[in-house]
Amino acid sequence: MTRTVISSATRDVVIGDDRPFVVIGERINPTGRKLLAEEMRAGDFSRVERDAIAQVEAGAHMLDVNAGIPLADEPAILAATIRLVQSLTDVPLSIDSSIVEALEAGLAAYQGKALVNSVTGEEERMERVLPLVRKYGAAVVAISNDDTGISTDPDVRFAVARRIVERAADHGIPRQDVIVDPLVMPIGAMPSAGRQVFRLLGRLRDELGVNTICGASNVSFGLPRREGINAAFLAMAISNGLTSAITNPLLPEIRETVMAADVLMGNDPECGTWIRAHRDPQVDGQAQRRVNRRRAAAAESVGS
Repeated sequence: MTRTVISSATRDVVIGDDRPFVVIGERINPTGRKLLAEEMRAGDFSRVERDAIAQVEAGAHMLDVNAGIPLADEPAILAATIRLVQSLTDVPLSIDSSIVEALEAGLAAYQGKALVNSVTGEEERMERVLPLVRKYGAAVVAISNDDTGISTDPDVRFAVARRIVERAADHGIPRQDVIVDPLVMPIGAMPSAGRQVFRLLGRLRDELGVNTICGASNVSFGLPRREGINAAFLAMAISNGLTSAITNPLLPEIRETVMAADVLMGNDPECGTWIRAHRDPQVDGQAQRRVNRRRAAAAESVGS
């Protein structure tokens, strides 16, 4: 059983098939969020602070931090954002950038064992990112595409993932520290996208022995009522072996789906998390009053 440990200075998160599903909050990302991008470029991180706290309060186990702002000093902004978020919460972080210099700046600022998001199968990319992952003792997201693009053939994507895992081993990075992203394509544009991912997830778990991750909201891009599609996709993906996802923990549909999946996969011992989240406060209060009455009666009996 493969287990990947990601940590902050004070907290560990364990990703694994026999562990509760790991939700990585997606909202600290200026892509597609014009106002957030403008604020971060100007040095205003108040929205970042609110998003970080809200996601953790909603149940995110980790946070993804991205500072991809065009024509901005991404390495400096990413490092500053990481330091800020780590001052607000102790959950581990995923350091997210396509710019290697930004990844290095983020890793240098980070306290703990980060998740680097990401490395792809291009030779140049692997030879630049993997030494950084090794240097800082991080884990890494391996995205299953290379210089030929994103294949529609799951077997080709599996081969790319295997190549990245093998190259990581050459750099001294153990298999458990490589989390593979099978690449979720928009189902509206590619009707087979869901089946492709489900097939890949099983192979990645059973044949390659790695944990998996995805950007779950990609599947619903361009469709109405995206939350419903995302939640259904997550439930099906978890049943096929997905062990973590970058998604929005503020959505009740996502929270409910993940908790239910943990119950059904046997990863919520005695259904404790589900029961605590859904117990009726009024019934709990009545039960507690009955306990209090019994205690009082017992004390009175002892006293007499």
